[in-house]
Amino acid sequence: MATQQITLPITGMTCAMCEKNVTRALQKTEGVAEVQLNLATDKAMVTFDAATATTQDLVDHVQAAGYGVATASIDLPITGMTCAMCEKNVTRALQKPTGVLDVQVNLATERAHVTYIPGVVRRSDLITAVENAGYGVVDTSAVDAPEDAEAAAREAEIQRQKRLVIIGTVLTIPLVVLSMTRHFLHSVPFLMQTFPWLMDDAWLFIFGAMATPVYIILGRQYISGAIKSVRNGTANMDVLVALGSTAAYVYGIVVLLGIALGFSDVVGKDDYFESAAVILTLITLGKLLEARAKGRTSEAIKKLIGLTPKTAILWRDGVEQEIAVDAVVAGDQLIVRPGSKIPVDAVVVEGRSSVDESMLTGESMPVSKDIGANVIGGTVNKQGRLIVEATRVGAETALAQIIRLVEQAQGSRAPIQRVADRASAYFVPTVLVLAAVTFAYWFFFAQIGLPGATLNAIAVLVIACPCALGLATPTAIMVGMGRGAEMGILFRNSEALESAQQLDVIALDKTGTITQGQPRVTQIITAEGVAEDDLLRLAATVERASEHPLADAIVQAAQHLTLGQPDQFEAIAGNGVQAWVDGKEVSVGSPRFMAQHGLELGVYQAQIDAMQAKAQTAVVVSVDGVAQGVIGIADTIKSTSREAIAQLQALGLEVVMLTGDNQQTAQAIAREAGITQVIADVLPGDKAQAVQKLQADNKRVGMVGDGVNDAPALAQANVGIAIGTGTDIAIEASDVTLMSGDLSGVPRAIALSKATMRTIYQNLFWAFVYNIILVPVAMAGQLIPMFAAAAMAFSSVFVVTNSLRLRGKKIGKDLPSTQASSELQPAKVAAGD
Repeated sequence: MATQQITLPITGMTCAMCEKNVTRALQKTEGVAEVQLNLATDKAMVTFDAATATTQDLVDHVQAAGYGVATASIDLPITGMTCAMCEKNVTRALQKPTGVLDVQVNLATERAHVTYIPGVVRRSDLITAVENAGYGVVDTSAVDAPEDAEAAAREAEIQRQKRLVIIGTVLTIPLVVLSMTRHFLHSVPFLMQTFPWLMDDAWLFIFGAMATPVYIILGRQYISGAIKSVRNGTANMDVLVALGSTAAYVYGIVVLLGIALGFSDVVGKDDYFESAAVILTLITLGKLLEARAKGRTSEAIKKLIGLTPKTAILWRDGVEQEIAVDAVVAGDQLIVRPGSKIPVDAVVVEGRSSVDESMLTGESMPVSKDIGANVIGGTVNKQGRLIVEATRVGAETALAQIIRLVEQAQGSRAPIQRVADRASAYFVPTVLVLAAVTFAYWFFFAQIGLPGATLNAIAVLVIACPCALGLATPTAIMVGMGRGAEMGILFRNSEALESAQQLDVIALDKTGTITQGQPRVTQIITAEGVAEDDLLRLAATVERASEHPLADAIVQAAQHLTLGQPDQFEAIAGNGVQAWVDGKEVSVGSPRFMAQHGLELGVYQAQIDAMQAKAQTAVVVSVDGVAQGVIGIADTIKSTSREAIAQLQALGLEVVMLTGDNQQTAQAIAREAGITQVIADVLPGDKAQAVQKLQADNKRVGMVGDGVNDAPALAQANVGIAIGTGTDIAIEASDVTLMSGDLSGVPRAIALSKATMRTIYQNLFWAFVYNIILVPVAMAGQLIPMFAAAAMAFSSVFVVTNSLRLRGKKIGKDLPSTQASSELQPAKVAAGD
């Protein structure tokens, strides 16, 4: 099965029922395995079997359901075509990339017109497909930005709604003024005699003429949407609006017919033309405001996309050449001038500077870069001129991966959304039943007549708002994810964002997480007659074959020595290493490991204890089974660790340190970091079991780590949090990635989770309470349709606007400062196993 995943930008959705319609339509497509649709982003992420279904099949099913997919088109000038078969070859090649909908190749003009889904396929992907088929594309030096086409489609929709609102307002305001004046005069006999001309029934025909264009022009989109929804066997917001406005308009027509045909005594002379016009105008205004507000929810992603420069300066054979960023390939050398953005992920090969990485990591201080340093595409070179060599380009760059991760996370569904999903599934049918019950009660039992019963039923239809329910969770998730990206906090999905605020325990790996992760040799103790350099040379020769941080520290300390090559190297995970060097069996490992193998350490035990008391790791070196000395290695804690740990404790979290160090060394680090619980002597493979033990008694555990050996523990935890400077494997296993590489992001991530969930609760509370309170009010006849329409329009706008408040919120401002952390008194360290 050739499984593919594609994100479709959907147009035409207005409420949660629309979301269900599109999901159902996509699920009906043969070959579709999974559909995740987000109403806030208007995007559907579809997993499907490419051998069974095509992108066009997906689009066709969406369109058949009455919705659309934002598309764009591009013209490519093709080179190398000579006959009709070439034309077919190019056509076939351009149809292969996922996201291409239609291809038209013209041999005479040597041009290819491609219709595609913006954001799914890029211009460079199309060029690559053509070139792989053996043809070429003329370089026009035009850098295409597919996301602009989608933005243009959204903007076009906003402008369309704006025009509709203007038309509706221009026609509705005079209609309401005249109609309300007439109603007022009816209640004051003196004024009726003063303005008899306004009491003439002819005015009702004028009102009908003013309301008709509003009903036709503004109402068309709702009626069309309602018809398509009903045709698909469902009911959405369009059904409620269409029924409400149509009922008011049609009743007005019936009143006019009653006057013209002489049965006005049955239907009365109270027209509701102004109600129909006001309902449509206000709800369209709500759609306009909602569309504008929803557009602002994706500003974080737009900022990230905007970080990528359009061009790069290629340095080849001593010549500078400006090229499109899409044309950069791995291995290209690029010039980055001061003040310019770094085009792609690269490594510095010449020059020295500082780089502002705040837009990706949230860290305000520029980072020094020298030869050999890695730089990230989209960051800003602050000072010196750099020459960098491209390492990752296109979709492989860190920025592209971040954008993709955030977009996918924004499109995922949080568990709490299921509540709204279940409610919205029955919402519209329930409202239709309640409207029918309202009409029946007021007409048959209260006997207020057809006009009054109709008016109350219309109010019920119009006041109910399924949109607020559908938007409550996804808009907050979308803004929260974007806010996190700005802070250098990347959530893998909505579930991680929701789960982070439910944690009870935070387990912290020591090396590279609490500490710098760059240990250094601080002390060397040797046996009598053994020179320090000789002991260090033997240890470093063995350790050069290891990837452990302690091994790297020993090798770094021996840089001034000439090292040999180890034979028969063997590593014992978490314990030590051994090999043959110059015909001698050399072992380097922990005191525990050496003691287990019968090595006598008595003469060194006092020095080992002293090292461990100072938070140094003691490494014993033996030659041919005899201990020849001890090397002390220290790893200092990061400057931000103590404050971050204090902040986690202030949030009510239990903080635990996991480490493979012995209890004494671990205790010293814990005291310095302000941690009161330590689980020491944990082998790499046992970290996941340690997390599992912490999860006893239904405790929810967050694990923070950065190494390969942390991956199982990150996966075992309820929420795995990876330090961004760690390995790709650790990041892949995590639910949250901190780009900044220090612990300060952990309390901020939890604070962001709490703020986002608080916003979701507020939105859901409003959405439910609004409907629970106002629908009965409308059924009781205490709400006229015009006010109901205004309330419905406001409901959705309120939810989106409330979510947008997260953008300006200072996340973590209530967390304790450095001063607070310095006041923490370290408690007695509890031993763990």
